[in-house]
Amino acid sequence: MELSYILNELGEDREMYFNSVAPPIIQTSNFSCKTVNALREALLHESEVEFYTRGNNPTTDLLEKKVAALEGAEHALAFGSGIAAVSAAVMSQVNAGDHIVSVAKPYSWTNTLLKKYLPKFGVETTFVDGRDAANFEKAIKPNTRVFYLESPNSFTFELQDIAAVTKIAKAHNIITIIDNSYATPLFQQPIALGVDIVVHAATKYISGHSDTMGGIICSTHARITKIFESEFMTLGGIISPFNSWLLLRGLRTLPIRMERIADTTRKVVDYLTKQPKVQKIFFPFLPTDSQYELARRQMSNNSGQFTIQLQTENLEEIDRFCDNLKHFLMAASWGGHESLIYPTAASYNAGNYKSDLPPNLIRFYIGLEDADYLIKDLDQAFALI
Repeated sequence: MELSYILNELGEDREMYFNSVAPPIIQTSNFSCKTVNALREALLHESEVEFYTRGNNPTTDLLEKKVAALEGAEHALAFGSGIAAVSAAVMSQVNAGDHIVSVAKPYSWTNTLLKKYLPKFGVETTFVDGRDAANFEKAIKPNTRVFYLESPNSFTFELQDIAAVTKIAKAHNIITIIDNSYATPLFQQPIALGVDIVVHAATKYISGHSDTMGGIICSTHARITKIFESEFMTLGGIISPFNSWLLLRGLRTLPIRMERIADTTRKVVDYLTKQPKVQKIFFPFLPTDSQYELARRQMSNNSGQFTIQLQTENLEEIDRFCDNLKHFLMAASWGGHESLIYPTAASYNAGNYKSDLPPNLIRFYIGLEDADYLIKDLDQAFALI
């Protein structure tokens, strides 16, 4: 399917809603049935029909259909947040006594799920350096059920060789799950590389406007139906029809936003490579990065995140640099129109440092501003340290 068709035409049954160009928000909790037999059929096939918005809703169905097509998946399921999607995907594949092998340093709440929540139910996780696919194979136990990937990795953006890891997984009958939020379906196609389940924090690039939360799981029709009938309906991590509509709006401009962000990011990173007050840049599309060739092989383009390590470890200087950036907001999420920073130094409080990362790291997210506008801001902030 062509990208333009997916974003603008797939599932757009405009004649059903008065030929409106934008799809309606079906803001209802309930759908009625005309006969007892119709109700009976709806109960038997709840995963396939609109019966109760806690299950299916036409606005959300359209979002799911489009994201599944973008990922090259048979089916998708939308959730109220990214971590709700991650949790449901992982929990759907394990039982008490099972084992997971995860890439080290995943997203913070994924880390919490794997380290603190699942152990309460007898599920153990081994964390490995994902830069070497052999580390996944070395960590396999007889009860290993899942490989959890995040490529690029959160904050320091290490890659995993997705095709190599999925080859190992298939040889051992292990399910692979990947968080593809960083790259989006436009810049990385994990299913084509052998991944079984793809998850997204749709709050990020799919939304693109910093005004809604959302998460999505993409996989086979059978796996999505299984998740629907268990983790989704039981735990109720649903998305509202209005938020689905906002994510559909974001999808319309995803290609042009991602191209703009990618281009601006390269210009800003190029400037930073010449900045003497930067010790290191964590960005897989930097030609000097050890995983540059892998990045080019399995991703079609860079997105807007990278991390810098300042030359100084002086917290006052780090704070001064961050506090004096005028055009970068300081915030935890990313993916919208606005450029952001998130310093690890924020984890330092009253003599305690609660992070495994050095305190002089600053994660950047590049939005839709002009590159020169952002570079001038960086220039004046660097002058203060």
